[in-house]
Amino acid sequence: MKKLHLLSNAHLDPVWQWEWEEGAAAAVSTFRAAADFCEEYEGYVFNHNEAILYKWIEEYEPVLFERIQRLVRQGKWHIMGGWYLQPDCNMLSGESFVRQILLGKVYFREKFGAEPTTAINFDSFGHTKGLVQILQQAGYDSYIFMRPDEMKGLPAQDFIWSGFNGSEVMAHKVSGGYNTLLGKAHEKIKQWLDANADTDERAGFILWGVGNHGGGPSRIDLSRIAELMEQSEQYEIVHSTPEQYFRDLKQTKALPRFEGDLIPRFVGCYTSMIRIKQKHRQMENELYLTEKMLSAAALQGLIAYPTAEMHEAMCDLMTAQFHDILPGSSVQTAEEASLRMMDHGLEIAARLKARAFFALAAGQPKAALQEYPVLVYNPHPFPVKGVFECEFMLEDQNWKEEFSLPVVVQDGRKLLSQPEKEMSNLNLDWRKRVVFEAELAPSSMNRFDCRIEMLERKPAPELKAQNGFYTFQTDDLLIRINTRTGLMDEYTVRGVSYLKTGAFAPLVIQDNEDPWRMDVYAFPQVIGKFTLMDPGAGSDFSGVKKALLPSVRVIEDGEVRTVIEAVLQYNHSFICQTYKLPKKGTEIEVQVRVYWNEKDKMLKLSVPTSFEDGKYRGQTAFGISELAGNGDETVAQKWVAVDSAERKQAITCINNGIYGSDYQEGEIRLSLLRGAGYCAHPIHDRPILVQDRFLPRIDQGERCYAFWLNAGELEQRQTMVDREATIHNERPYALSFFPSGDGEKRGAFLELEDEAVQLSACKKEEKGEGYIVRLFEPTGHSRTTVLSIPSYGIRAGVQLNGFEFKTFRIDSRARTIVEISLCE
Repeated sequence: MKKLHLLSNAHLDPVWQWEWEEGAAAAVSTFRAAADFCEEYEGYVFNHNEAILYKWIEEYEPVLFERIQRLVRQGKWHIMGGWYLQPDCNMLSGESFVRQILLGKVYFREKFGAEPTTAINFDSFGHTKGLVQILQQAGYDSYIFMRPDEMKGLPAQDFIWSGFNGSEVMAHKVSGGYNTLLGKAHEKIKQWLDANADTDERAGFILWGVGNHGGGPSRIDLSRIAELMEQSEQYEIVHSTPEQYFRDLKQTKALPRFEGDLIPRFVGCYTSMIRIKQKHRQMENELYLTEKMLSAAALQGLIAYPTAEMHEAMCDLMTAQFHDILPGSSVQTAEEASLRMMDHGLEIAARLKARAFFALAAGQPKAALQEYPVLVYNPHPFPVKGVFECEFMLEDQNWKEEFSLPVVVQDGRKLLSQPEKEMSNLNLDWRKRVVFEAELAPSSMNRFDCRIEMLERKPAPELKAQNGFYTFQTDDLLIRINTRTGLMDEYTVRGVSYLKTGAFAPLVIQDNEDPWRMDVYAFPQVIGKFTLMDPGAGSDFSGVKKALLPSVRVIEDGEVRTVIEAVLQYNHSFICQTYKLPKKGTEIEVQVRVYWNEKDKMLKLSVPTSFEDGKYRGQTAFGISELAGNGDETVAQKWVAVDSAERKQAITCINNGIYGSDYQEGEIRLSLLRGAGYCAHPIHDRPILVQDRFLPRIDQGERCYAFWLNAGELEQRQTMVDREATIHNERPYALSFFPSGDGEKRGAFLELEDEAVQLSACKKEEKGEGYIVRLFEPTGHSRTTVLSIPSYGIRAGVQLNGFEFKTFRIDSRARTIVEISLCE
C-alpha cells in the first residue's frame, strides 16, 4: 500500500518580528503543548530541530526538558535536523556550516542520544551547492528545503542533489509550505491525496502544524487527521519522521539528479542590514583566527585552551547566522540586539586573542635602546607577504617643529616603510603610525623594530596632478585617478589594461521598501550617480575650516604606497573614497566610507572590466559558484572574479563584508547597502509601509567598506585569490609590545607546503583533549600538500581532490595526526 508520511512540526523563528525573549517564550509554550499531545495521542510523533530552542527549554523550564528527554527515548518526540538552528544557507563560510552542524550534533548526542541523518532548512532563502559535501561528510544522507519557492530546472520534488567532490544526498523540496492554519491540516492532506490519486507515487510527505510563531499541533487537527487515517483507502497515512520518509523513498523509486545551487530567492537579503553582514564577517574572521592562535599557544604548552569561553562566543556567531538575522529581514530591535550579541562574542575573542598573543611572544628579546618593537603574529600556515600597519607611542612628546620619522628594521635590515596619519587627532609629534612592507614567516611571531630618524618636517607627498589626472606608475602598475570625477580611469597591470574608464563609480539604484525584494531577481535601474563635490562643499564635508581643499587629493605618499582620496555627493548622501596604491605588486585597495540618507534606493559600486567575454565566479562554502552574467543579483562570499578564457586573464575583487553583486557585459556592480524598511513586504495591493507617520529605514548613516582589486594571468589569479581573501579577512595581528626576554622563542607551529591549500580550522575538539585541523582545496584542481607540525615531529602528506576538504585530529600526547570524520 502507498504511504503518506505526516511530519508534525512547529515553525518557530527565534527572532523575526519579535526579539529573542519572545521567541524563547513561544518555544516554551509550543514545546509544552507538543509534549502534552505526544503523551495523550497514541502513534503521534512531534518533530523539531534547532538546538538553540532546546537550550532555552533546558534553562527556563527544566521539568519540561526532562519530559522531552523521556519522550525522545520513547520514540514519541523526534529530534529533527540536528543543527544549532536554521541559518542562512548562502552567506555562511564552509567552516560556519560545519560549526552549525557540529554544535547541534554534539548537543543532541549529549542531551538526547540522538543523531539525525536528514538535515532540514525549511525556511532558508536558497541553498549553496557547497552544502552537499558538508552534509555528506557530517553523516547526512538526505536534505529537506522549501525555497526557492519556484525553481526552473529542478527535475522533481525528490531528487539526488550533487555537490563538489562527487558528493551527493537525497533531497526533497517542500510544496504547500511548512505549516498549516489552526484546524486546517486535514484540508492540506485532502488536497494532496486528491492531487496524487491517479499517480504511481509510492511515498508522500506533508508538513503540518501551526507555525511562524510557534503553535505546532492542535487537538482539533489531531482528531481530524485521525478520521482521515481511518477513511483513506489508497494511502496508509502515518505520523512520521524525515528519516522514515527517505527510507521508504529510497526503496520505492530511482531519483533524478540535480547539480547546482538552489537559488535565487529574496535577492534583497544579500544586502539588507549591511551592518549585520559586516559584523558577521568580522566575527567569523576573528573567531577562526583566534582559534588558530589559541591552538598554537596551547599545543606548544604556553596556555590552557579556553574551551568554555570559545564555545560561548561560537554560540553568538551561530545565532547571528539565523535566516532572519543575517539576511536582514527582522525588526529594528532585533537588529540592534543581534549587533549587541555579536559584539559580546567579539569581545570574548579579543580578550582571548590577546591572551594567545602575549603567550606566543615568549622568548622575544628585549628591545634595544631607542627602538620600538613591533610584533606581528601570522596565524596562517604559509608565508604572508604584504603591507602591515601598527601604531605606537614615542617615549616622550616632541613639541618642536621637527618630525620623528619611524623606520622599520628586521634583523638589522631596513625595510620599506612610511609614516601615515595616526588614529589620534592630537596635533603633536608623539603618536606614530607606521606602514611597512614585509614577509611574515608561517604560523609564528614575527619581530620588527622601529628606529626614529629626525627630520625638519614631515615629508610632503611627491605625486602631483597633471592634465586632470593623478598618474601613478611603477614597474608593474599604471593607474590614473581622474581629478574631475574622483574615479579610476585606468588600471593597467604589466602593460595589460583591465578596467574601463570611470571605475569605482557609486551608483544609485531604484529600489523599494521590501528588505527581501520578493518581487525581483535584479536591480537594473540606475537613477543617479555620486559626483565629485566642488572644493567648497568638499572642504566643508571634510571638516576643513582654514583652507579650500581640492576634492581629489593625495593624503599619504612614501616608500610603500600612495593614498588618494576623493569626496563625492548624491542628494543628501556623501562618500569619501580612498585609493591605496602600492609601490610594489599589483593589488590595490579601495575604501568607501558612505554617509547614506536615501530611502527606497540601493547603492552599488561599479567596476567596469575590459572583459566582454568574461565569466563571473565567486567564493561559496568550500567551493566556487558560477554566478549569473545577465545582470541578476548574485551572492558570493569573500571574493568575486571575472575570468577570460580567451585572453587567459582574470580580475579578482576581495571584500571585507558584502555578499551581493551583479555582472553583465563586463561590468561588476558590488552591492553596498539598501534603504529599505524594516520587516516589510508586499501583501496584496496594500502599501508596503503605512503612510501616516515617520518610519525608520535600514542602513541610514555611516557605513564603511574595503575592496582589494588584483589582475593578472588566469591560472595565477585562480590559484592565489582564495588565500589572498583569507589574509585580508583573517589579518595577521600586529602590536607594539616590549617583551621581557624571558621564555623560549618558538618557531613555526604549523606549515603547508604548497601555494593554494587552505587551513579552514585549527581548534580544540568539542569533546576531548585532541585538536582539529581542517584543510580545503579551493581551486577545483587536485593537489598534494605536506602538513608539518615541527615541534611535534609531524610531517604528513595530504592528497585533496578539487574542492575537497578533510579533517584531522592531533593527539597532543602521542604526537600523532590522523584523518577523522567531520563531526569529531
